[in-house]
Amino acid sequence: MATWTFLTNHTIVLFFLAKHPLITGRELSTLIGITERSARNIISDLESEGYIKRSKEGRQVKYKTYQHLPLRHETQKDKAIRILLEALDPEQIRKGAKKRKASSKVVL
Repeated sequence: MATWTFLTNHTIVLFFLAKHPLITGRELSTLIGITERSARNIISDLESEGYIKRSKEGRQVKYKTYQHLPLRHETQKDKAIRILLEALDPEQIRKGAKKRKASSKVVL
């Protein structure tokens, strides 16, 4: 009998993409314990809903997460996914946000 967990595979994939934007589908599937096909399907779901965006960086794919978007459940639509990601790894997610803010500053 399979055991249940509090976090869905979609949440775990989103978390790893936010924490490791250059992770491969194969690495992701190995870490999470799902098939590579399942990992790629979840990535596709997240991208089609606008939670992530893929871009090429050399020969690698880089993932950008849009942490200001709301959670999907009706009772949680007033909360951004950033809250969940920060709860799972507060220091790492905040570091990424600081880097994004610093790199978005315009220097004259």
